Amino acid sequence: MSTFTELQKFISEDMRMSQVYQPVMLMELLKNGGEATVTQIAQAILNKDPTQIEYFTEIVKNMVGRVLTKSRGITSKTGNTYKLTGSEALTPDQAAELIALCEKRIEDFEGERGEAVWEHRKRGHRPISGSVRYEVLSRAKFRCELCGISADEKSIEVDHIHPKSLGGIDDLSNFQALCYSCNAAKRNTDDTDFRGFKQLYEHREASCLFCDIQINDRQRIIAENNLAYAIRDGFPVTAGHTLFKPKRHVSDYFGLTQAEINAINQLMAVEKRQLESADPTIVGFNVGMNCGEAAGQTVFHCHVHLIPRRQGDVESPRGGVRHVIPSKGHYEST
Repeated sequence: MSTFTELQKFISEDMRMSQVYQPVMLMELLKNGGEATVTQIAQAILNKDPTQIEYFTEIVKNMVGRVLTKSRGITSKTGNTYKLTGSEALTPDQAAELIALCEKRIEDFEGERGEAVWEHRKRGHRPISGSVRYEVLSRAKFRCELCGISADEKSIEVDHIHPKSLGGIDDLSNFQALCYSCNAAKRNTDDTDFRGFKQLYEHREASCLFCDIQINDRQRIIAENNLAYAIRDGFPVTAGHTLFKPKRHVSDYFGLTQAEINAINQLMAVEKRQLESADPTIVGFNVGMNCGEAAGQTVFHCHVHLIPRRQGDVESPRGGVRHVIPSKGHYEST
C-alpha cells in the first residue's frame, strides 16, 4: 500500500476529529514537502482558530485601538475600520521608515523585558491539566459562568477568578469556566475587582467562634481546602449534619466571592458522597443558610448547613425548608 493510499484512508476514515489540530498539522507538513517546525505548525493552528481572532479583536477595540484613537488621536475609527490620520500624505519610503522604526521599538522592548513580555499569556507559567479542565467545565455544565453560553456555541476556557498575576492560586476553588469573549473582556489586571484579594481572604475576627476554630480547635475540622473548611454541627438536627464555612470572616452567604462559593460547593459535594457511602439510610438532604438575625442567624460568620435526611425522620417532610415559618411548610399546589 502506498503512502498516498495510507494517508488517504487515515484522513478519510480513521482520523478522530475532536478538534481541527490533526488535519491542520498534516496540511502544514504536506505544504512544506513533508517537514515543518513546531512553530510553523503552531502558527498554522493559530491561523485556523477563530477564538484567537476574537480574543485579539477585543484587545484592538478595548485597548490599543482606544489608546491610539481616543487618547492620542493618531488613528480614527469608522465602524470596524481604523484609519491612520494623515496616511495619504506619506510616501512609500516614509511608510517603510516608520515600519522599521516600529520594528526597532519592538526589538528594544523585547530585549529589555526578555520573556516577561509574554508572561501574561502563559496562564500562570504552566497549562491547566486536562483533568482539571474537565472538572471545571463539567461543574459549569459546559456553559460560560458569566454569560451562560454553551460550549457548543462558543469555546469555553478555564480562567483564574483571582488572577495568577495578582497572586491567585491553582486550585479548583479559584477556577471558573468562561467563554473566550468573556475571558478576553475580563482581562487579568482589574484592580477594582481584585486589588487586595490576598489580604481579603486572610481576614479573621478575634471574637468569632468560626474564626477561632481554624486556629485553636482544629481537631473539629473534618475537611478543608484553600478557602473553606467543614465541621460537624455542634447541635445536629440529624446524624451527619455538617457546616461548611469560608475561612475568611464574612457575615453571610451574600458576602462570599465566587471563589469561596466554589470552595464551599467543592467540599460539600465530597462530603455528600461520603455520607451517602457511609450510611445507606440517607436518601435526601436539606441545604441552607441563615442570613441575618431575622432569618435565625446566631453566629455571624457565614455557614452553610448540609442536613442528611432519612425516610420517616419526620412525620411529613413535604415543604422542606418552608417549615422555617410555622404553618407555611404544608401547601396545596394549584
